Amino acid sequence: MLFIRLVEEMIAEKYKEQKMRCPVHLSIGQEAAAVGVCNALSKKDRIFSTHRSHSHYLAKNGDLKKMLAEIYGKLSGCCGGRGGSMHLFDKSAGVTASVPLVSSSIALATGSALNSKINNTKEVTISFLGDGSVEEGIFHESLNFASINKLPIIYVCENNLYSVYTHLNERQPLRSFNKLGEAHAVKSITCDGNNVSKVNEITLKLLKECKKNKGPFLLTLNTYRHREHCGPNYDNNIGYRTEKEFKHWKKKDPILVFKKELIRKYKFNEKNFDNLSKSLTKKISIAFKYAEKSKLPNPSLISKYVYA
Repeated sequence: MLFIRLVEEMIAEKYKEQKMRCPVHLSIGQEAAAVGVCNALSKKDRIFSTHRSHSHYLAKNGDLKKMLAEIYGKLSGCCGGRGGSMHLFDKSAGVTASVPLVSSSIALATGSALNSKINNTKEVTISFLGDGSVEEGIFHESLNFASINKLPIIYVCENNLYSVYTHLNERQPLRSFNKLGEAHAVKSITCDGNNVSKVNEITLKLLKECKKNKGPFLLTLNTYRHREHCGPNYDNNIGYRTEKEFKHWKKKDPILVFKKELIRKYKFNEKNFDNLSKSLTKKISIAFKYAEKSKLPNPSLISKYVYA
């Protein structure tokens, strides 16, 4: 979680240099969801992500240098500099796709799970989605299809309360997300998405069930993003959320919560934390230098992958 936090804080710091020319959607404040889920997965298990993909990519051990090079639009990026921040993938790590259009990766993930079912392999697919995605038809169609076919997939909804600037209460009737899954006979669980230990524990249990052909599942993780919907800044001043709400969730920062758990249970201390921060920052700085020095794509490649 600290690794992801430091990477994204450095992205936020360097974004003003105008060398990263794509939009960035940061996951600062939501790291426990990605790490708790992905830490339970094997290398062969596949994940599908959204526009807010950095944390999922890194939690699944995607290549940091390739990710940053992609954000800088470089040829050595994981998508050859074509996609930017919202199109991350690393096949070797099981990061199959990140697609920015709301809900669009849900159907792809469902197809991945169907592939595993048809070929009788043991991979489980994770479909990461936001709370706004449950308002789209493809979410319900995919859950219905997965339920009928008992597919090995976990739909992980990161509920950070906002779809861009609109609160959940202004978009949906007041009810548990579990009811959405249960309407399709999909077993559903809601969890504190800022408690990485709990998220990991539940994911491990669901993975075992999926591998016994008892899937699919809907796992809702309640969390909160600290920065603006899109971009490196804070945006509490524009009025769609209050400073009081922000401070309430800051106290639930997943890194602070887990650090307290480590101190309480394992004699972890601030010196350990500082040493870890320094070693990770060094690694991250090297990756940024690699991305900045990498070559831009040759214009002659522009027609590659163009179908019409």
